[in-house]
Amino acid sequence: MSRKCYVTGKKGHSGNAVSHSNRKTRRTWGANVQKVRILVDGKPKRVYVSARALRTGKVERV
Repeated sequence: MSRKCYVTGKKGHSGNAVSHSNRKTRRTWGANVQKVRILVDGKPKRVYVSARALRTGKVERV
């Protein structure tokens, strides 16, 4: 299961890690997702939800 927000669809991104000598290697940034229980179709379900969706009230914890 990927670390992707169930509500907003946010997921990790990739890019370059750049050292002091300007060498570039690939790296990933993970999305700030938390595993929480929310109501899905009237039943509690444990899913990953982004911190922003929790903070703005787009989902209600159970």
